Amino acid sequence: MPENEKHLLIVEDEAALREATAERLADHGYAVTQAENGEQALAKLSEFAFDVLITDLRLPGADGTQVLEAAIERYPKIIGIVVTGYGTVKGAVEAIKIGAADYIQKPIHFDGLLFRLKAALEQQRLKSENVYLRSQLEERYRFEGLVGHSQVMRELFQLLEIVSPTNSTVLITGETGTGKELVARAIHHNSPRRTHRFAALNCSAIPETMLEAELFGHVRGAFTGAVESRPGRLEQAHKGTLFLDEVTTMSSALQAKLLRVLQERELERIGGTRQVKIDVRIVAATNSDLAQHVAEGTFRKDLFYRLNVIPISLPALRDRREDIPFLAQHFLERFSRNLHPPRAPVELSQEATRQLMAYDWPGNVRQLENLVERMLTFSQGRSQIKVADLPPEVRTATNPVVNMQVKFPDDGIDFRRYVHDVEREIIRQALQKSGGNKRQAADLLLLKRTTLIEKIKRLQA
Repeated sequence: MPENEKHLLIVEDEAALREATAERLADHGYAVTQAENGEQALAKLSEFAFDVLITDLRLPGADGTQVLEAAIERYPKIIGIVVTGYGTVKGAVEAIKIGAADYIQKPIHFDGLLFRLKAALEQQRLKSENVYLRSQLEERYRFEGLVGHSQVMRELFQLLEIVSPTNSTVLITGETGTGKELVARAIHHNSPRRTHRFAALNCSAIPETMLEAELFGHVRGAFTGAVESRPGRLEQAHKGTLFLDEVTTMSSALQAKLLRVLQERELERIGGTRQVKIDVRIVAATNSDLAQHVAEGTFRKDLFYRLNVIPISLPALRDRREDIPFLAQHFLERFSRNLHPPRAPVELSQEATRQLMAYDWPGNVRQLENLVERMLTFSQGRSQIKVADLPPEVRTATNPVVNMQVKFPDDGIDFRRYVHDVEREIIRQALQKSGGNKRQAADLLLLKRTTLIEKIKRLQA
């Protein structure tokens, strides 16, 4: 039998009605099993996981309610449709409360039964799909998915919790690879707009001549190649969120049109004359200093103020080095699960971790993610990533603390005093980063907690 064929159990004590209905259902592609009473239905349910149950409420022996309850208890996803022939919906309402998907009254009109059956199957499919998609979205875009234990990331999470439920426009700034789109998607998913579309547009990736049409849409015949009308990203994101990446690459004319849309909440497609009302939340992003662009006259000041309602600045990875071990392990676990076949999680050696933390990561989190995937691919089944597995630029990176330059005055320096002051300053900064938590500060310094406490005592003496 085909894998997607639906198995249906029909329970009816009127043989002629049962057999005629079963035959017509089989003609429509259902694999039908018949039962003439409640006991027989219960026996069949104990032997096979049916997709659909159609049962009369009034049956000799065990009635239809008992059959329905037993079916749902065994198979929570089974679709139950009850049949009543007594001119009342009271029993059917009780069956709905138990978990029936629908009910019909006798005499059975087959087309009506078929319609309700198809509707119930479609509803179940959509429900299952929504549950799956929601679970995927919640796993992927919840704030916890933004990995970080540093103080700056904890502050970011707190800000996102405040900002996400609002309709305020957000401007995200940060270097390439810091995760601006991931933050935008997290804002959308944790907002009241999450049931509507999240649309993304990278303004720097589309030629200027096409960007306007991509953003505002066009009508048929508006320009060569416009063979049909097409909504733009603003319309597509109606009641949802539009993420505009690299907004500084927009031309002045396009900036003016976008400003008008944000002010009036309506747009006009290219070549069209009709005003289209839109309700969309804008989350913009740039990897450059937008205020500097305004000062230089390359970005409109009024648009800047419209976009910069809630500013969010993402730190470079080199400015939160304490997060690197957690990020690297997170990516290792994720890529291990996605391999075919999946592998047990791979660990980073302590030496490899130190080298990752010493590197400056010009490509930020995206660069680290790509490197981890490459290392896992070439690890050849080993359970640990070592320094030798790192690329040369990372393997030879020098810790900036170790690589400090000392300026010697003519009369020299007090070596012990100098080392004492440097050590105290490093520990002070580690404690500041960890919010005073000695265990976290020790982890940042790759020391045991007891060793750090002894050093603090000695430096304070």
